[in-house]
Amino acid sequence: MKEIIIAILSLVFGFVLLIKGADYFVDGASSIAKKLHIPSIIIGLTIVAFGTSAPELAVSITAALKESNDIAVGNVVGSNIFNTLVVLGTSAAITPVVVQKSIIKHDYPISIFITALLGIFCLDRVFGKENMEISRIDGIILLICFAGFMAFILWEGLKNRDSSENTDENGKAKPFWLTVILGVIGLAAIIIGGDLTVEGAKDIAQKLGLSDALIGLTVVALGTSLPELVTSIVAARKGESDIAVGNVVGSNIFNILLILGTSATIFPMTVSTTYIYDIGILLAISVIFFIPIAIRKRVDRWLGIIMVLTYLLYTTYLILRQLQII
Repeated sequence: MKEIIIAILSLVFGFVLLIKGADYFVDGASSIAKKLHIPSIIIGLTIVAFGTSAPELAVSITAALKESNDIAVGNVVGSNIFNTLVVLGTSAAITPVVVQKSIIKHDYPISIFITALLGIFCLDRVFGKENMEISRIDGIILLICFAGFMAFILWEGLKNRDSSENTDENGKAKPFWLTVILGVIGLAAIIIGGDLTVEGAKDIAQKLGLSDALIGLTVVALGTSLPELVTSIVAARKGESDIAVGNVVGSNIFNILLILGTSATIFPMTVSTTYIYDIGILLAISVIFFIPIAIRKRVDRWLGIIMVLTYLLYTTYLILRQLQII
């Protein structure tokens, strides 16, 4: 009973840290963007996306060092599916999200392209190899693509600098050091809160007798994407749609190019056959939901609800697959 109470307290405290951390992080990131006269979408695609991808980065690199290939690859693919369907979908279901032209024209298509590239890297058997793997050469290619993406984003940011001023609620300009501290404190709270939430949820699930496999497919997958989820929801509610969307698209790009690229460069990763299906699903949903987003230049509430329901269907498929029913 004592363990359950501690787990519940950890879960609750973790959620509080996540929510308050996201609040400070979004405010800090938005303020930094205004202070540097950089569009919020650029901050969302870089600083916010990198910050909220920290859990995936830590998990995948640690897994690569321990040669736990399934964890490294599954963590990234699962997180990208969750980001696309649940993070963006939930944000839109709460508050319809406007999508910038640059996201539709450049960044989202880049996300689709690198997902297809990842799938091609994993289809080694088609090219006569015995096993499917993401080789060290593949990892280096992904890292080169990441460097190119970052150069493009920085060029876009410099080209589209605006003259907006960074002020507080009283109309006074905030010191730059304060906005940076706000962002760092918020990010630290998000990471610590996410860790506490996952550990609390795992302990509760284990005490209730749920299997490790089911916990891994649900709690852990959700846990590493909690920073993206909470940050995007808070950003959407604050009217920072650029940060909300940039966080999702940027995190997906970071996860494949930086995280898998670094992991594969450290240690080439053999890929299980089942992950080919998951990469295919990620590619399919990315393309399917891109069509209405590109047409309407926004993610409406009804589309957000459909995206979340699609993730529930995918989770059901994962559970049935794990139980070897399908």
